Amino acid sequence: MGRYRNLLAPLFSFLGIVSLCLAVFPHKTAAGSKGEPYTSWSYYAGSPDSLEYSALKQINKENATNLKLAWFVPAPGPVGRFSFNPLVIDGVMYIVGKDNGIYALDAATGKEIWAHPIESGQPTNRGFNRWISKDGRDRRLIFAVDGYLQEVDMNTGKTITSFGDDGKVDLRVGLGRPLSDFGQGVQSGSPGRVFENLIILGSAPGEMYGSPPGDLRAYDAITGKMVWIFHTVPHPGEFGYDTFPPDAWKYTGGNNDWGGMSLDEKRGIVYFPLGSPTYDLYGADRKGADLYGNCILALDARTGRRLWYYQIIHHDLWDYDPASAPLLFTVKHDGKKVDVVAQATKFGFVYVLDRVTGKPLWPVEERPVPQSDMPGEASWPTQQFPSAPPPFARQKFTLNDIDPYLDPDEKARIRTILMSASNDGIFTPPAYNQYTIEVPGENGGANQGSTAADPSTGVMYVKTYDEPTIHKMTEAVPQRRPSLLSGTPEERGFALYSQTCIACHGPNRARIPYPAQMDFAHFTAAVRAGNGEMPAFSETTLPPDDVRYLAAYLRDPAAGESTPASEMSNSPLPSGEKRFYGQFGFIFRANNGLPAFSPPWSSLVAYDLNRGTVLWRRPIGTTPGLAAKGITDTGSSDLPRNGPVVTAGGLLFIATKGDRMIHALDKDTGKTLWETKIDANPDGIPAVYEVDGREYIAFYACVSDEKASMSYDPGKPGAQGYYVFALPQD
Repeated sequence: MGRYRNLLAPLFSFLGIVSLCLAVFPHKTAAGSKGEPYTSWSYYAGSPDSLEYSALKQINKENATNLKLAWFVPAPGPVGRFSFNPLVIDGVMYIVGKDNGIYALDAATGKEIWAHPIESGQPTNRGFNRWISKDGRDRRLIFAVDGYLQEVDMNTGKTITSFGDDGKVDLRVGLGRPLSDFGQGVQSGSPGRVFENLIILGSAPGEMYGSPPGDLRAYDAITGKMVWIFHTVPHPGEFGYDTFPPDAWKYTGGNNDWGGMSLDEKRGIVYFPLGSPTYDLYGADRKGADLYGNCILALDARTGRRLWYYQIIHHDLWDYDPASAPLLFTVKHDGKKVDVVAQATKFGFVYVLDRVTGKPLWPVEERPVPQSDMPGEASWPTQQFPSAPPPFARQKFTLNDIDPYLDPDEKARIRTILMSASNDGIFTPPAYNQYTIEVPGENGGANQGSTAADPSTGVMYVKTYDEPTIHKMTEAVPQRRPSLLSGTPEERGFALYSQTCIACHGPNRARIPYPAQMDFAHFTAAVRAGNGEMPAFSETTLPPDDVRYLAAYLRDPAAGESTPASEMSNSPLPSGEKRFYGQFGFIFRANNGLPAFSPPWSSLVAYDLNRGTVLWRRPIGTTPGLAAKGITDTGSSDLPRNGPVVTAGGLLFIATKGDRMIHALDKDTGKTLWETKIDANPDGIPAVYEVDGREYIAFYACVSDEKASMSYDPGKPGAQGYYVFALPQD
């Protein structure tokens, strides 16, 4: 036998490789990474065009009532993580799981294949990306942790150390600002898009004065080197520079892509929905139209060259970021097939543009809008109103819109607020020391992940959330970058609060239960885990000493604010000029937790974008305290960060938070065909995939440490994790 050993060695080696592949990838199906279009879930949101669509149809209108839970995998750890969308490639599911680790699971059973622990921080929390070489041998899972872009081997879960600097790329580098300016970091919860050998990324640099710009960047997926950068706040000599004051590029931040992006692989074009410039609610230091804020921006994916842009909001004063990813599909318009990009917005409009030229399919009118009386402000005189399709959300809060389920005293209180507030519709500008009403609110309308489309029909589905917010602008000293390096713990905490927290909690520290209702341990846990709109702050972003300083300030605000303003600021504005902070994002609710606005609060709207018309609309979800009384037509009143998936089986799958429900609807009528309640709150985009001929639908669901309320059921302990449904096997 010895003389044949050398001849047989290649065969034994080959069999060893096959065994390894079978161990790592237990199922090989046509729905793998190179199957038929829309039959896998190997991209975030299902496909590069962000359609949240599946061509699978084993589960359909006739049998959806038979769906059962196929498997569940717990994901204990920080509560309240939101919006995760699993990847499924060649029968393996890739997720964020226990203690924020990264896991590969058998997608048919949930059995763990490998685990990649995360020592601290939180990986990209809405989904992952992947890069696979043409021969399939080099397979990389791409994500970020605490602002460092990283990759692991999809076969083993081991860090690829040849990527970047010993396996990491610092996403703060290259943005033209000192690293000390990155109070919140820059990592986005959305994973970007892979095109050829590039990973294209947006960012979430914060929304305060001094926040870095949201420049768009592409990195080599193999080496980690930056290949191109696009300045979303234009530099001198760049197109759009004159839409800001001359020095604004040195201090203005934002204009970032955080909600998602979409890729036309055939044309090599990537489409970005860019958010508002800083500061969101007051623009005295950024007078002008503020390109590329609030734009749909089309770039050459290989070079970052601008192809076209379309600005949906000029000089944003409302935090009207287009938060959902643009949808790329084809419609029949005026008798011709047109490739379009459809963008839903927070304020209730859908803009439908020619994907190649950026021109609207239906006329858009520039109409005069109410003007700001804020000192130093110069609001834009007009905004854009599309003639079609009609709005999917309500855009005004009238006295007739007060929630009918409130008691008489609450109705009277809300009526008084409405009658005294500035309340002129979606473009009511923020006002100084006066309440202003915003509908559907900057947390409402179409938010992250909330849209889907069927490429076979040209129908688009929008989940809308109608719940007004209320603001009152208040004067504050100009603290762009207060000192963190000296002073008492209270003074340092005030500096941290001014750069990290004030945008959402305001100068009066609203909606912070510490120290009255929370001890330091729970305060630290809340800071680390995040909650709802508040991001999680890791030890890298906010070290333990900083958490202690912040706690010291919140215990004794007067001691922290005693530092002279002149010692706490290096504002780029002229000396003595005042700035104003808005009480950002206060949802207008009654004292019992119910919305002040009348239902439905969450709805689904189906558009025929061949004609620009509404096919159907319906409330989606319930509100627990009202449902217990038999009132079920309200829609969910909990803030959503999720959306639907539409399938070739004629179904629309969607989950609702607050009532912990999963629904399967008839995509043609909106009628409920099946629904089930789970033990946690489903959030994020479902994943629809097939393994060995069996179709599955996977949902991530979270729990929180909030108390149950009229509008929200926080879920059961131990129930956070992944819920995967399928038809029963014979």
